[in-house]
Amino acid sequence: MCLAVPGEIVDIAGEDLARTGTILFGTVKKSASLAFIPDAAVGDYVLVHAGIAISKVNETEARRIFGYLEEIDEVSG
Repeated sequence: MCLAVPGEIVDIAGEDLARTGTILFGTVKKSASLAFIPDAAVGDYVLVHAGIAISKVNETEARRIFGYLEEIDEVSG
């Protein structure tokens, strides 16, 4: 099973296949490849799996997923 987590792009560096973004996941920032999403821009929300942004999602969808993840944490915590 694969799990992709939504995050917001806050910074972009590099070009083409070497393009990476700093992605904000709640309060945590991580770097991810943007090679699969050449039109991704700062402020976009993306789904990230294994360090690679695999698709864009709208902010409403990202916030809905954040809510589900918080629920899971409350139940398991």
